[in-house]
Amino acid sequence: MSDERFACLVIADESEEFPDALIYAGLICKNTGWRLIILRVIEPADPAPWASITEEMRRQALDAAESLTQRFAAEVWTECGVTAEPVLREGDLKPELKKLIEQDATIKLVVLASAHGPGGPGPLVVQLGKSSGLGARPVPTLVVPGALTREEIRTLALPVAVVVPAEEAAAT
Repeated sequence: MSDERFACLVIADESEEFPDALIYAGLICKNTGWRLIILRVIEPADPAPWASITEEMRRQALDAAESLTQRFAAEVWTECGVTAEPVLREGDLKPELKKLIEQDATIKLVVLASAHGPGGPGPLVVQLGKSSGLGARPVPTLVVPGALTREEIRTLALPVAVVVPAEEAAAT
């Protein structure tokens, strides 16, 4: 990557809680001068009897993922004034996330949304509780509870700028 500023990675999904994690990550990036990367991983389609059908399903999934990440990028721009870098990958989420973290050494923070309620916090949050992280390279992971209001998110994201000022983050 040509831009060597630190980056914050947020994993895009269609959960109810994701916009909260996105805005939190956007505020961190705005306050520190970091880049914001939105990762969207598309699960591979089951092979159809004809290759043309499989390819059409793949194309539709890619189009939908691109549309979703563009919508999220517009939302974070409107809310935080931060330009997001969408990254689309095909495959299973956990291996693709690990690959991206290994490939991009500027990623210094991963922000995840945590669901609230009887369904549990979500598969990546559960994995973090059972393992030593998301990949071989240690990267801090911040979990944003889905029960927070937008105002609470703004209030909680502000102290990060005090801890890691933009000038200091750029010099590191």
